[in-house]
Amino acid sequence: MNEETKSNKKISNVDPSVASESAQRLTSRPQRKMRMGIAVAILATTVALPTLGHAQFLSVFDSIFSSIQSDIGSSLSSVNQIMQQVTKLHQTTVAPLAALNQARGFVATSISSFRNSMNQVFNTPFTSAVTPGAQQFESILHSRLSTQIPSLQTSFTTNYGTIPQANTALPQDRVMMDMDDALGQQNLKTTLIADQGEDLILQTANQMENQVAVSTPGSNPYLTAQAQVANLRCQAYMQMMIAAELRQEAGRIAHDNVLVKRRTTMTGAVNSLITGALTR
Repeated sequence: MNEETKSNKKISNVDPSVASESAQRLTSRPQRKMRMGIAVAILATTVALPTLGHAQFLSVFDSIFSSIQSDIGSSLSSVNQIMQQVTKLHQTTVAPLAALNQARGFVATSISSFRNSMNQVFNTPFTSAVTPGAQQFESILHSRLSTQIPSLQTSFTTNYGTIPQANTALPQDRVMMDMDDALGQQNLKTTLIADQGEDLILQTANQMENQVAVSTPGSNPYLTAQAQVANLRCQAYMQMMIAAELRQEAGRIAHDNVLVKRRTTMTGAVNSLITGALTR
């Protein structure tokens, strides 16, 4: 009895504020445990969800790959077999590799054997003038550049002279001189343009030869079309030169015809003088 009384006295002697704090601590412990349990559950869910997501994606990819390997894979293997057969057909029958290499070797041999010799023939200068003025005129003619046309006209006038003044020659003679000079200059200018075009055609021919030496099966139509275009260009230059030659020949015939007309006129004048002298 005395001990219980002492304990009650001790409890009664405790501070009320301390008693309230201890009571709050006792009540807050279950709440903390509950919060920690909720946090652990959330963390576990967060860790588990990506694993489930990855597993779902991996299962989708596995399904796709299995479908490709089983369904599409067989079709692709069949297509590959067909392509291999077509390639073999091209290499053995349509375009045999041995024959193709033989043709390429023939083209390469022809290029190495004839190209340098042909270039020497086309580019060998032929000079025969002696005097400085004629040498300059000849060098301009062999320049193969259309940009030398103004220099050609100046050198032509220097070497062949100008048309006489009106009071120093007959009008008909001056007209004939002017026409002959015009035709001569025109044809010489045409030769410069034609020579430059010839160089362009030769460059195109060399390029085509180089392409043929490394051509592949199926490129023949393109090379043929390119050759046809180059041939048409060459034909155009040839027609231009033929037209210039015809103009020159027509001018020469006209010049000769003027001389015949002049002789006829002079013969008629002489006959008139003789007839007048005899009738006196």
